[in-house]
Amino acid sequence: MSDKTTHFGFQTVDEEAKQRKVAEVFSSVAQKYDVMNDLMSMGLHRLWKAFTIQVSGVRAGDRVLDVAGGTADLSLAFAKKVGARGQVWLTDINHAMLSRGRDRVVDAGYALPVAQCNAEKLPFPDDWFDCVTVAFGLRNMTHKDVAIAEMRRVLRPGGRLLVLEFSRVWKPLAPLYDFYSFKVLPWMGDKVASDADSYRYLAESIRMHPGQEELKQLMEQAGLARVDYFNLSAGVVALHRGYKI
Repeated sequence: MSDKTTHFGFQTVDEEAKQRKVAEVFSSVAQKYDVMNDLMSMGLHRLWKAFTIQVSGVRAGDRVLDVAGGTADLSLAFAKKVGARGQVWLTDINHAMLSRGRDRVVDAGYALPVAQCNAEKLPFPDDWFDCVTVAFGLRNMTHKDVAIAEMRRVLRPGGRLLVLEFSRVWKPLAPLYDFYSFKVLPWMGDKVASDADSYRYLAESIRMHPGQEELKQLMEQAGLARVDYFNLSAGVVALHRGYKI
């Protein structure tokens, strides 16, 4: 075990162990991921992602990178926006999730490039993409600052990074949200995906992720400008946006 530790939910683990444990979680939930997303959010995740597409400002001919794109919800929506002249890359570190995403892309009739890669070391040139997005993936990354800096690196000047992630809920709703997260979600994960532990980790990882203002500061420290955020569903989720200048 190295002397570098980090959080895996509420546990403190070796950095290398975290990457392995996160991989196990998403390999386990990949087959039921989309079904569980609909159930867990009562369909709201579709509205959150539609809002992200709207705020992105992506147009025909743009280049878009979907980091931790998983089952390709955003990639498919962006593909419709950029058209034949544009380009959308679907990437994820997890093979099982990426395979699901690739299959969905093909089934939808698109030929998008797909790459399995680590967000902390993206295999793309500097100043290449008009827009980079990461939806519900940043909180699982070991070095969030490194990942954000990498996403900024591959943006062209004037390009924007969009981070859609669970955040800090409006305080009066916190007790109800905690009950749902720690009691209902694991039960649902057990019944639908036969995996209560993975969904318990997902609930814990949300609590360990930076809140709205902290994530804004992380993005600014990585060199992004004009960083702002939108609270969605009373802060259950926040969409952060920053520009490369």
